[in-house]
Amino acid sequence: MKTAGRILLSAIFAAASLSASAQKTSGNPVFEGRYADPEGVVFGDTYWIYPTYSAPYGEQLHFDCFSSKDLVKWTKHERIIDNSRIKWLRHALWAPAIVEKDGRYFLFFGANDVHEGEIGGIGVAVADNPAGPFEDYLGKPLINEIVNGAQPIDQFVFRDKDGSWYMYYGGWQHCNVAKLRDDFKGFVPFEDGTVFKEITPKGYVEGPFMFIRDGKYYFMWSEGGWTGPNYRVAYAIADNPFGPFVRKDVILRTDENVATGAGHHSVIHNPKSDKYYIVYHRHPLGSTDGNDRVTCIDPLEFDAEGNILPVKMTFEGVKRDKLK
Repeated sequence: MKTAGRILLSAIFAAASLSASAQKTSGNPVFEGRYADPEGVVFGDTYWIYPTYSAPYGEQLHFDCFSSKDLVKWTKHERIIDNSRIKWLRHALWAPAIVEKDGRYFLFFGANDVHEGEIGGIGVAVADNPAGPFEDYLGKPLINEIVNGAQPIDQFVFRDKDGSWYMYYGGWQHCNVAKLRDDFKGFVPFEDGTVFKEITPKGYVEGPFMFIRDGKYYFMWSEGGWTGPNYRVAYAIADNPFGPFVRKDVILRTDENVATGAGHHSVIHNPKSDKYYIVYHRHPLGSTDGNDRVTCIDPLEFDAEGNILPVKMTFEGVKRDKLK
């Protein structure tokens, strides 16, 4: 019986290995578990996704992240940071954004669902490895105040063509941009002396994202309510990182045959294949729990004029696409 058991186990493992090797697409969701607000990024020859752990606020006290060489097979890296390393974190650890600079990885985050007079807002952590462990960089929030009506959450950090670093952030239907200091410990005032400039486009609610394609600045954001079916992604195109950003269209929204409440996205670009992908969260059909959000990937495509085409949500996800 022991020999038979070993044979059976070997057959099971062989079948599982064959199934994994035969997998042609990522599938959606791309990994198990409730995860939202995904930040997709490329470091070297590896894709990474840094999401919010989607749970009641009091349980949102850590981040996991995921890595892949080909967009199809993903590896989970658990608890890359948590409340034991962010002493001022009480609840609602949200929407990570990450960049690499000088061989170090800077992870920006929102914490505590902060309101006026409270401690919280946007913080930053640092590590020598994209999988962590990350340590609190400042020991306090980088942005604690409510400026121009924007709650300090949902930050995205963007490097411009000239090497300048900008942070776009804001909830409560307001979006600010600020220029980061080279050490990421504060901000550099603009020429007029202001630190935070409001750039809110029509329809904006939260979740800003920026990328450059063919010399144009694509600014994207989420609209509607994150727990409901009207959550969606819209975009604008400008000639510079400050706009004005005139809303062009909604490109990701509920599909009654696939999922509801699709939003709070990011964009991954493979420079080798020149393919773009949108990484986002959505609610499974029939779900009534606002925290029931899963992370998905689908192609992001453009027309001949550079406009973003409407995204078709799928259960298949994307095909294998290696960076090198």
